[in-house]
Amino acid sequence: MRVLVLGAGGTGGYFGGRLAQSGADITFLVRPARAAQLEASGLSIRSPLGDADIEVAHTTADALPALAATRPFDMVLLSCKAYDLDSSIDAIAPAVGDDTWVLPILNGLRHYAPLDARFGSERVAGGLCFISAMKGAGGEVRHLGQPASITFGERAGEADSERTRAFAALCAQANIDHVRSLRIARDQWTKFTFLATLAAGTCLMRAPVGCIIDAQGGEAFMSALYAECLAVAAAEGEPIDAQAQQTALATLTAQGSPLKASMLRDLEAGQAVEAMQIVGDMWLRASAAGQHAPLLAAAWTHLQAYEAGRDGA
Repeated sequence: MRVLVLGAGGTGGYFGGRLAQSGADITFLVRPARAAQLEASGLSIRSPLGDADIEVAHTTADALPALAATRPFDMVLLSCKAYDLDSSIDAIAPAVGDDTWVLPILNGLRHYAPLDARFGSERVAGGLCFISAMKGAGGEVRHLGQPASITFGERAGEADSERTRAFAALCAQANIDHVRSLRIARDQWTKFTFLATLAAGTCLMRAPVGCIIDAQGGEAFMSALYAECLAVAAAEGEPIDAQAQQTALATLTAQGSPLKASMLRDLEAGQAVEAMQIVGDMWLRASAAGQHAPLLAAAWTHLQAYEAGRDGA
């Protein structure tokens, strides 16, 4: 299987790098400056699961059409920030042929409609990942914390497909923690409800989970926020099972926890955030279902005000 990985930053760099490290046929699609960096010193991963320094194949947008025409890609792993989706779709388009499928591992669910419109829903699988990673100042991929897993599956048609079996074999070869899901929508909603709660709660309070829980009313706040998100999943036909709820709620209300959403880290750094794609989308879905979601509404208003201030700065 020949795989194109969009970007060599935190998420794409980690998963693509581990695949390349195992001997898989991986090519990174990167900007010229990152290409020069990879050419000079390769891809470096610094991780609790093991460091690596790897020579990796890479290309740029200008060179991609000729490369794809010569040796077509079987799969594209899409791991951009959700607010960069439009430009990312344009970038990967030359690599998506008749027999190529796209595996997005972005946050949220809003990206599927534009991907389906551009490439056809039959070419777009469902995916998600759990990892905290970033590109360091020297270009190295820094994996923060222990989890580094990827979940993927077919959104329609035959759930037990040959292409997902083939990618699962690549992940196993690379020792990547992975799940080949036969019901990907359930897994996506399980993550989406958790992530929307974490992002809305920690961004609204500008604090990690432990600080929120230590505050009077903090545990009730996080629990109520999660309940609003669970109600949306149920209305969408994907209710979250009891065990998954217990696991998520234990994390969202853990005393002393330093956990904060990556959106809060971006916000604290004054950077763009995936506000619409996570919190905004969850609130819009709640509103469309006629649900009362005041905590989601407050968090969404807060994030819109942040973005307006950032744009006006």
